[in-house]
Amino acid sequence: MIFCRFITPLSRYAKSNNIRNITNSFSSIYFGIGESNHKNYYSNLGVTKKPFFENSYTSANSVRYYAKGKNKKKEKGKTKVEVNENQIGEYVNVESLKKQMVATISQLEEDFVKHLSLRSSAGAIESIQVNLDGNDHTLQELAQIAIPAALKAIAKSGMNLNPQQDGTTLFIPVPKVTKEHREQLSKNAKQLFIKCRDSVKDTQQKYIKQLKQKDKVSEDIVRNVEQQIIAIADTFVAEAESLLNRKQSELLGEK
Repeated sequence: MIFCRFITPLSRYAKSNNIRNITNSFSSIYFGIGESNHKNYYSNLGVTKKPFFENSYTSANSVRYYAKGKNKKKEKGKTKVEVNENQIGEYVNVESLKKQMVATISQLEEDFVKHLSLRSSAGAIESIQVNLDGNDHTLQELAQIAIPAALKAIAKSGMNLNPQQDGTTLFIPVPKVTKEHREQLSKNAKQLFIKCRDSVKDTQQKYIKQLKQKDKVSEDIVRNVEQQIIAIADTFVAEAESLLNRKQSELLGEK
């Protein structure tokens, strides 16, 4: 059995949960932040606590703007696109579409909590993935593990840790938080956002492709529904960008 010991004492770092409450019709979606001990992190998913921001996606107020002319950066001349879920529901599975995009946003926030903490904590260490005999396990799941695999996993965790071995004990010095470390974590947050954004867009394109494969649907209807699908995706991308901005401000110490 391997014992992990911190060189400097640490209090458990407050975890951030993605709390979401999705109605059966998926007409409204909520995101929020709560605090929990790392041991009950997953069991608390789905329990609303102190939401820090709240947005609704309804069949009447999801809006996307299209710029006219060559200069799309100008605010003038934009056409409003309103999403009518009842209308597009005849051609695409809106519930499934939103469910996949909600899962993508949830994964982004979970990744922010797990991998982008300024201070390493016992909970963060326990969630590190260790590859043993070709299978991935969290460090806390393993009663007996190969020390080299544990050392490698901790060193590559992105937490700026340099574990040291003494027999069957791993010592993990906790480094001082530097400006360079903050900036690197901010860059990592941007990469996670890009991954999330691309996943949302992939879902968007999948449903647009399914739409265009349908028979006996006019070009005008296809074009209209396609624009509404894009509008829904853009709303989720905006939520992901909001999460990114908040996380980067936290990591960089900005108010």
